[in-house]
Amino acid sequence: MHIGFMGVGYMGHGAAKNILAKGYPLTILGHRNRAPIDDLVAQGAKEASSPAALVASCDAMFLCLPSTVEVEATVFGNGFLDAVQPGFVLVDMTTSDPRSTRRIGELLRARGADLVDAPMGRTPKEAEAGELSTFVGGDPETVARVLPVIQAYSTTVVETGPLGSGHTMKLLNNFLAIATSAVVGEALAVALTLGVDMRVLKQVVDTAGGNSVMFQRYMHWVLDGDDSHLQGMMSIAHKDLRYYRRMTDDAEVPTTMAESAAQTYLLANKLGYERQFMPVLPTILANFMDGGKRSLPDR
Repeated sequence: MHIGFMGVGYMGHGAAKNILAKGYPLTILGHRNRAPIDDLVAQGAKEASSPAALVASCDAMFLCLPSTVEVEATVFGNGFLDAVQPGFVLVDMTTSDPRSTRRIGELLRARGADLVDAPMGRTPKEAEAGELSTFVGGDPETVARVLPVIQAYSTTVVETGPLGSGHTMKLLNNFLAIATSAVVGEALAVALTLGVDMRVLKQVVDTAGGNSVMFQRYMHWVLDGDDSHLQGMMSIAHKDLRYYRRMTDDAEVPTTMAESAAQTYLLANKLGYERQFMPVLPTILANFMDGGKRSLPDR
């Protein structure tokens, strides 16, 4: 099976690298950041000139893009659909809007092709190591065709059901993680403004009910200035919450916590920190609260 891959950024590079390492012929599509492209080409990947050329070169194409906006721009532009042949499989690794996923799936099936939604969990560190978790939705026979490729970069694969269910599960998981991180960010920001000894605070929380994965990841930044333990940008966090709220709006269910978390990340984005990683949220909020000048990474 010849694999195409578009979106070899923070998460995509590691996934593509591991697909290549497992012996699959790989063609990738370049973008402005040449470093990951050149690295993969040096390891044996080929480079396509356009999305349509990428589709024509492969049996299955993986998309790892920032949002549904980029996925739709790829599928509905640049001659992509015209290049699709019967038997082709598109695998969307993006955290996407499930409504769009199902719509694209219908268009591909009309051409004898298919779509699998396979969003990822974990971080770029696990992507490079081939240790991602992946949540896979789609027709069982189609999923079975691409599953060995997904397993090239994933140690945990959960088959979630029909097309769109992978993206639905990812949005639910991301809401839990991002809403928790907003609460942690606010608590740590208040602690910073109060002049609390943050190492003592960590000792307290480590042994109490407020502990969480997000708390531990944020404390690497608060204590040691290391924001690498959660390399998700503020803009992506807000985008994921926006998709979650859109999904819940369609279901006509109230989501007060999602609204609050979304406003927290919207604030960070509006203050100009959309490219900062999520663990620096306490510093952004503390500076906003008390007018402080605590330093942030240069991004």
